[in-house]
Amino acid sequence: MTTWLVVGLGNPGPTYAFHRHNAGYLVVDDLARRARTTFAAPRGMKADVAETRITAAGVGGIGADADKLVLMRSRTYMNESGSSVAKVARFFQVKPDHIIAVHDELDIDFGQLRLKFGGGDNGHNGLKSMRSHLGTGDFFRVRFGIGRPPGRQEPADFVLTNFPAALREEVALEVGRAADAVESLILEGLQATQNKFNS
Repeated sequence: MTTWLVVGLGNPGPTYAFHRHNAGYLVVDDLARRARTTFAAPRGMKADVAETRITAAGVGGIGADADKLVLMRSRTYMNESGSSVAKVARFFQVKPDHIIAVHDELDIDFGQLRLKFGGGDNGHNGLKSMRSHLGTGDFFRVRFGIGRPPGRQEPADFVLTNFPAALREEVALEVGRAADAVESLILEGLQATQNKFNS
């Protein structure tokens, strides 16, 4: 049985819950809901962790073809999230090439997803921290487009604002699509998933 780790990048606590920077949290929450599993906070890991299985039928499935799926949200702030990712990966013995980071992406318009393996961190502090603590950037990324800020707003301020209430339904659709992409990546591989979801 293979183990996959899906990391939802974001900031902990209710203040940040619907921020653009917390797109990753929203996606792992959706995957946990699908699997009917709940998060726990194992001692010393500085993370919320949920364990389930994934089969051809999707997350939460059981059967001979099941792989183990670990979902996590760091309990540290975004720029320190790599330390908890490394701890959870070590505990569950997951190598970087079986880690999927789900994160917000300024350079992609809202309503678009891109998947890739490896690459730089493009100024994203969560990815930077993961690269630093894992010792490599060779992990999968599901990049959730949030677009560039309007006017002269600083990107650092923009990512720490809520998705507009008027977009709530669209955000839920995009979160669901990103969760579908995570499932597809594990079950069908990168190329097939890129063909299906990259826009």
